[in-house]
Amino acid sequence: MGRWSRLVADEFVAWLGCRDGLRWVDAGCGTGALSAAVAARCRPRRVVGVDRSAAFVGAARASAPASACFVVGDGMSLPVRGAGCDVSVSGLVLNFLPVPSAAVAEAVRIVRPGGLVAAYVWDYAEGMEFLHRFWAAATAVDPAAAELDERRRFPVCSPERLRSLWTNAGLADVAVAPIEVATVFAGFADLWEPFLAGQGPAPGYVADLAPAARARLRDTLRAAVPTRPDGSIALTARAWAVRGTPVGAAT
Repeated sequence: MGRWSRLVADEFVAWLGCRDGLRWVDAGCGTGALSAAVAARCRPRRVVGVDRSAAFVGAARASAPASACFVVGDGMSLPVRGAGCDVSVSGLVLNFLPVPSAAVAEAVRIVRPGGLVAAYVWDYAEGMEFLHRFWAAATAVDPAAAELDERRRFPVCSPERLRSLWTNAGLADVAVAPIEVATVFAGFADLWEPFLAGQGPAPGYVADLAPAARARLRDTLRAAVPTRPDGSIALTARAWAVRGTPVGAAT
C-alpha cells in the first residue's frame, strides 16, 4: 500500500491548502510519508510525528526532513499540550483505532481554536479496486473469507461517518472530499507479490493459507483482473479526506 499512500498523502496536503510556518502533528505517522508531504509542500515551522511503533518511528527518523521530528507515543494520548499546534493530521490510521471518536477528541485538544483537524482513510466500501478484486477472488475460493473483507471491518471509512465524527467533536466548517489515485501494476506479479508480505488483513489471510489454497486464490485473481495488451493492470484507489476547525478553547 505504501506506494499509493504516498500519492494520497501529497494530494491530501494540497487539499488542506495551509499556509507556511505552522506547527503540525502527524498522529499515527507510520514511516513518515504524510510528514514528508507536509514538509515538502507547506514549509512548516515544525512537524511532530507520533506513532506507537518504535520500528516505524526509527524508519521515519532515518529519512526525516529538517523540519520534522518523530517520537514513540499513542495517538489516543498525544504528547502535546492543549492548543499546542496549528494542524493535527492523520493518514490511513483512524479505522485501526479502537475508539475513533476519542482520537478525534484528542486531536481537537491539541489544536488551537481556528486551526485545523484533518485525516484521510481508504474508501474500503467502494473505492479500493484491487482489494475488492482480491476479496472477491478469495471469497470465490473460500466463502468464509468474506468476513475478513475490510468493507465489513471498517465502517468508519465512509464520508457520512467521517462527517459525523468531526461534527460530533464540535468542529466547524467540516468538509469531506474524495482523493483518487491511479494504481497501475506492471504485471500480475506486481499486483500479487505484495499480498505475500504478511502485513495487513489481506496479506495476513494469504499467509495463513495452505500452499494449494494460495495457488487457487492466485489463479482466480489472475483470471479476474483486467490485463492490458502489454501485461499491465490499471485500477484505481480512493481515499476519503475530512477536515474541520476547532472553535472553542482547548481543554
